[in-house]
Amino acid sequence: MFRWALHSTARRLLAMAPRRGRFALFRSMVDCEADPDRRLTLKIADSVEELEACFRILHDAYVGAGFMRPDPSGLRVTHYHALPTTTTLCAKFDGQVVGTLSIVREGAFGFPMRSAFDLSAVRAKGGKIAEISALAIHPDFRATGGRILFPLMKFMFEYCTGHFDTRHLVIAVNPRHIEMYESLLLFERLPGEPVPHYAFVNGAPAVGATLDLHTAPARFERVYGHRPGHRNLYQYFVHTRLPNIQHAPRRYFTTNHPVMTAQLLDHFFNRRTQLFAGLDTEQVQTLRAIYHHEAYATVLPLLPDPRPDGTERRRQPRYSVSCPAALQLAGETGDGASYPLDITELSHDEFRASCSRPLPPGATGRITVALGSQVHSVVEATVLPNRPNDLSSYRFRLKSGDPAWRDCVNALGRSQTYRDLSSA
Repeated sequence: MFRWALHSTARRLLAMAPRRGRFALFRSMVDCEADPDRRLTLKIADSVEELEACFRILHDAYVGAGFMRPDPSGLRVTHYHALPTTTTLCAKFDGQVVGTLSIVREGAFGFPMRSAFDLSAVRAKGGKIAEISALAIHPDFRATGGRILFPLMKFMFEYCTGHFDTRHLVIAVNPRHIEMYESLLLFERLPGEPVPHYAFVNGAPAVGATLDLHTAPARFERVYGHRPGHRNLYQYFVHTRLPNIQHAPRRYFTTNHPVMTAQLLDHFFNRRTQLFAGLDTEQVQTLRAIYHHEAYATVLPLLPDPRPDGTERRRQPRYSVSCPAALQLAGETGDGASYPLDITELSHDEFRASCSRPLPPGATGRITVALGSQVHSVVEATVLPNRPNDLSSYRFRLKSGDPAWRDCVNALGRSQTYRDLSSA
């Protein structure tokens, strides 16, 4: 009772202070340990036990805050969690899950905020967007001075910048909490008024904000660079390496870390909840195109309107990557210069890449690409017309590949999860 009264009084006093004073007070409470308790582990949640614990902690936190009604399953699971473009991180203490957050990169279903907030200014800067969602800490660890929250946030920062091919983070939070993200993590509010009734959190009000990860390190240095070690979030986020973080192994430079086996999809979306039963035709088609492996055939919902010949519409699988490459144009179009590329999507006979220099459609060249830290490939490809109003992203048609390229695509096609791929 005394602690509740103390916190209540502190919140009232904080609300009365000017904005600059509130931000300074928030930042004065930063306490990040460069060497946390070794019983703390941070990793991708990839087992039924870890995901159950994450979704249960999230459910209880959301119900307690009025952001959702109690679900019979006792879990907070969304259809975004079924996608390989969603990664759920977890913090475990002494083997028990005590914190979680989900990173929903824009993919087949978009992301929750897209329908309620104006993101045009974020999109204009280029780069991929991911929504930080489903953040929750176990009640037993909420009053630990950030000893779970800060390592979890650091893991998120490292994962998004080093593995998830993300430039912009976006969040939708209750207006009562937005200043914590603005002051501590330097998020900037999206234009427009708060959403008074945000459907994704049971109609509660929400404020949108964004953080550009390309400029974040410099901004963190300006705000925190002069502070002592345990209060220096710049040093902590950008330079400190926590042995507690278990980064996912990568054989190739993939940007997704799928964890949903057929068994896990069946468990969470057919048995523990009935989310698959509520999907529309387009969503079902999308899932069946993503999870094309035969193991998923009986787990995914059936299409309500199959094609007249009884077959489903199939497309060649495309895989999300971030592979540095160099293009040398051939023939009359070649100027002797090397064009740096970033291959963002590949398949057996096509790939997509970004290039800072304009490329002529129809040009053919030789491309040297790093598919992984120890896997290199040399292919010949032709530049295809790019998308309207997209001057930096190009499609390429392979004229000839090599064994490394074919091995990579075949391994991606055989693997159900990121662990399968790393051990392929």
